[in-house]
Amino acid sequence: MLIGERMSRPVISVTPDMPVHDARNLFKQENIRRAPVVNKGKMIGIVSDQDLINASPSLATSLSIWELNYLLSKIKVEDVMTKDVTTIDEDTPIEQAARLMADNKIGGLPVMRDGKVVGMITETDLFKIFLELMGAREMGIRVTALVEDKPGVLLKITQAISDIGGSFISFGQFTGEDISTKLLTFKVAGAEKEVVKKAIWDIAKEVWDIRECCN
Repeated sequence: MLIGERMSRPVISVTPDMPVHDARNLFKQENIRRAPVVNKGKMIGIVSDQDLINASPSLATSLSIWELNYLLSKIKVEDVMTKDVTTIDEDTPIEQAARLMADNKIGGLPVMRDGKVVGMITETDLFKIFLELMGAREMGIRVTALVEDKPGVLLKITQAISDIGGSFISFGQFTGEDISTKLLTFKVAGAEKEVVKKAIWDIAKEVWDIRECCN
């Protein structure tokens, strides 16, 4: 799965000379938390809702409403935007974007094609992908099991589920307790909980959790 398949589009951008007050209204209207700053077709920065909030006077200010409006009209997006922007290409694997965002504590990345912004990939987009990968919107038997990290174990698990007439809705593999183990989390349709438990019991090192879940 590549970024271009799951990025948010069309791109909602702002201009550097847009007043902060107008940008905040746009963010609320479009329900977004960040936007690229574009000038004459070229991205020159990015601005977040927090940047805009921080630039606005406190509600505890002694300024009058007219003074506030005048002050806000003078603060432009270019005054509060981040100029050093981390971007990503649309043909980048989705997990690479997730790693980049997690490692750098970034909530969203502009997606580029030939020097132009063509989309945004955000933490919300990644959450939606995670929900799909984990089968979170489908009913089934959800299993978390610790297994040995050695060849053939995954084959045994999948064969055991197939033998009882089950089919996988999702399948994830995570770091185990140490380098010798892996933690599996998967969801199965077409089989009862106790039947699934019995099928994998002798293959898994430990069955941590098994339940009917979720939609």
